[in-house]
Amino acid sequence: MNKLDLIKLKITTKEDLSRWISCSRFSGHKIVFTNGCFDILHRGHVEYLAKAASLGDELIIGLNTDDSVKRLKGELRPIQDEYSRALILASLSFVSKVVLFDEDTPYTLINQIIPDILVKGSDYKIEDIVGADIVLKNGGKVIPIDFVEGFSTTKIIDKLEHK
Repeated sequence: MNKLDLIKLKITTKEDLSRWISCSRFSGHKIVFTNGCFDILHRGHVEYLAKAASLGDELIIGLNTDDSVKRLKGELRPIQDEYSRALILASLSFVSKVVLFDEDTPYTLINQIIPDILVKGSDYKIEDIVGADIVLKNGGKVIPIDFVEGFSTTKIIDKLEHK
């Protein structure tokens, strides 16, 4: 199997994800979950995701669909379509699975996965992190991770618009 096919295998459906999680848990793996739009992947994203992956054995990324990004960020977003964003995230060696969700929050997805560790940026208080209640109720941890200062998709877009 070629490298591109291996990357594509990391992009999964919610249904197939459940089977994969069962196998991972059976193997004793600790599952980490985070989510976002990841519209233009940059250094801040890579460092954040690498830190998240280091907290467990498997990193699952919940990725907002194009429709979800539009509702959250406005009509001009996303810059890249959902498949492109998923493929780029899946190409990172420390990412185990990427799954799309169309809701405004990943609450239902978190309830399906019940990760051992839920990660979000440190700009959120733990009690404000979507799905924290589910993870904590099931004995998991919710861990905020600091962002890398000066890196954001919005800043990149702004810089490109002013050239």
